[in-house]
Amino acid sequence: MNFMMLPPEINSARIFAGAGGGPTLAAAAAWDGLAADLASAAQAFSAITMGLVGEAWQGAAATAMAAAARPYASWLGTAAARAAVTAAQANAAAAVFEAAQAATAHPELVAANRNQLVSLVVSNLFGQNAPAIASTEAAYDQLWAQDVAAMAGYHSGASAVAAQLAPWQQALRTLQNRVAGATTALPSSGPAAAAALPGAAAVGFPVLHIGNIGFANLSVGNIGDYNLGSGNTGSFNLGSGNIGDASLGSGNAGNANLGSGNQGFFNLGSGNTGNINFGSGNRLGSLNFGLGNAVGDANFGWGNAGSSNLGLGNFGSLN
Repeated sequence: MNFMMLPPEINSARIFAGAGGGPTLAAAAAWDGLAADLASAAQAFSAITMGLVGEAWQGAAATAMAAAARPYASWLGTAAARAAVTAAQANAAAAVFEAAQAATAHPELVAANRNQLVSLVVSNLFGQNAPAIASTEAAYDQLWAQDVAAMAGYHSGASAVAAQLAPWQQALRTLQNRVAGATTALPSSGPAAAAALPGAAAVGFPVLHIGNIGFANLSVGNIGDYNLGSGNTGSFNLGSGNIGDASLGSGNAGNANLGSGNQGFFNLGSGNTGNINFGSGNRLGSLNFGLGNAVGDANFGWGNAGSSNLGLGNFGSLN
């Protein structure tokens, strides 16, 4: 957008309208919280899986599960670091906005200038107000230049902040490839797999092997391989009632979900419907970061209905 072509009535009104920097600061705080939660989850996940393999669960299947779980722990640590960077950049974006708003002429000042001009023109019956009119117009030109400079600085600062954000999609593809690499190296199900694990068939491995269809399931009613939990349909699930592969949680329908009740793929959180959502309760969309975003993609915040919104409670897109 060419800000030089817009009068101060438009530039000033636009930057002073809306919620200001508050939603961005709230988003920064949320990203800070997410970074802390991810770091805690990474530590807990590593401790639980390593403790399980080192104490309660022994053998080749335990080693295989640890190999499948290791990429998740690593990705959680990476995600925590990226969330912290995103929080810092959100704070920086709020600071850039507040600086631009402070540098912009207030709409009331612009309106006062225009009202003064009208008053001078109406009363200029004999040309006596010509110097005052010229002075008022010069002041208006200064307001115009002030707004253009503020908006140009805002555009430059916001672009610099956005350039520092790393895309999450590559990290998710890396996780998928690492999980695939870990799982393809594992023995397949059935008699051949049992033969590959010494003593497995003799002892009826694993210990809790009731109603499972597959191999190396540690619980009840699983259909697939290497599930730790109950009622899973798929493989490498840590939890119960998952339909798909490599989910950490319960009640997920899809693959590689970290959380519970997700429908889709690569969701981090709970109750998401879609793909690659970070947070909880995001519905019918993908690449949402936050809570309760409905029917849209790439929203940052809470309760947005639309796409590419940054903040809270937006209806529409690009807010």
